[in-house]
Amino acid sequence: MEISDIDLARAAAGGDAQAFHALVDRHSAEMFRLALSLCGKRADAEDICQEAFFGAFRGVHRFDGRSSFKTWLTRILLRQASKTWKKNKARNATSLDLVDEAGARSRNASPTSPVGSVDASLDILEVIQRLGPEHQQVVVLRELQGMSYDQIAQTLGIPRGTVESRLFRARIELRKLLKDYEP
Repeated sequence: MEISDIDLARAAAGGDAQAFHALVDRHSAEMFRLALSLCGKRADAEDICQEAFFGAFRGVHRFDGRSSFKTWLTRILLRQASKTWKKNKARNATSLDLVDEAGARSRNASPTSPVGSVDASLDILEVIQRLGPEHQQVVVLRELQGMSYDQIAQTLGIPRGTVESRLFRARIELRKLLKDYEP
């Protein structure tokens, strides 16, 4: 029988390093995918995950079990991703000429070709990364992670209505950013 996340978190809070390692093993792949979808760069995603797990390790004694451990950990990861996004915002500014050139290449590729669909997927991820952190978070959690509105609200610690309005605004912003990619 598998030990629950809550039991492992309680054991980790009591100083059991193996229990915390079990939590890391259980959730690291999904947290990495989430971080990668938020930042787009493998090295940044690894850093975000490392910082998130380190933060969880330091604060596991504050985990109260009102939400799932995964939700609690996701919230830590999102805060870390937001810090990284703000820190790297100026440094990662992409030349609009390069974005336009990459967009022209993907628009000229056949939509049915594997290269065209991969380019289109990469373009969408690139555009998602151009959203502000609040909009980026709700889009990634809803569209890429498949979370419900209630799960997103719990993860972000905001009301469901706020999730709905952020997602609505994010989708409008995405449509504007993606309009050049329409045939």
